[in-house]
Amino acid sequence: MKIHNIFISHSWTYSDAHDKLISFFTREPYFQYKNYSVPKNDPIHNAPYAWQLEGAIERQIRPCSIVVIMAGKYATFSKWIDKEIQIAKRLGKPIIAIRPWDTAQVSSIVRDNADVMVGWNGSSIVNEIKNRSL
Repeated sequence: MKIHNIFISHSWTYSDAHDKLISFFTREPYFQYKNYSVPKNDPIHNAPYAWQLEGAIERQIRPCSIVVIMAGKYATFSKWIDKEIQIAKRLGKPIIAIRPWDTAQVSSIVRDNADVMVGWNGSSIVNEIKNRSL
């Protein structure tokens, strides 16, 4: 069984969505993954320079087979999610955008850069990861 190396782009302000996504992955049968997201307690969050954080994010995305982005409206205003999208595009990584479960509004930046947009459904998300992973 293939192990999917996944970078999950998200805002720690909305970490409950990240945690629910991880629970989807964990419950899904016949699905193995490794999470390359930058953990909340990673000291790189306190990097004195933006280029250091950007470099750390690129090192996390580089070995991944896919990038998953929460497409909530907040993503439109996040310079870091925009940088993650730019890095994924530059490295040729497929991007899956996940539409929030509680709103119809999505980030136009995420929508316009994603290879596919899926609803907030564990099986749908995992199927797209399986189909689009490098």
